[in-house]
Amino acid sequence: MAVEGFECRLRIIFATKKSENPSFKQEEFAKKVGISRGTLSALVNEHSLPNFKNAYIIAKELGVTIEEIWVQVQ
Repeated sequence: MAVEGFECRLRIIFATKKSENPSFKQEEFAKKVGISRGTLSALVNEHSLPNFKNAYIIAKELGVTIEEIWVQVQ
């Protein structure tokens, strides 16, 4: 379910990361980017959108653009 006209692709990106590196953990990723596990969960489950700073840090850490994570939907 998209929030405020955006679909979050973090679930897909994290699944890909996990298949490439079985030791990948969302909790460790959350710590690395400076957000709580609960905040990351809310983003992944499309219950909220991040502020720009967090979106930028998450995208940079994943090596993708913000637009690749949060896709605008009509």
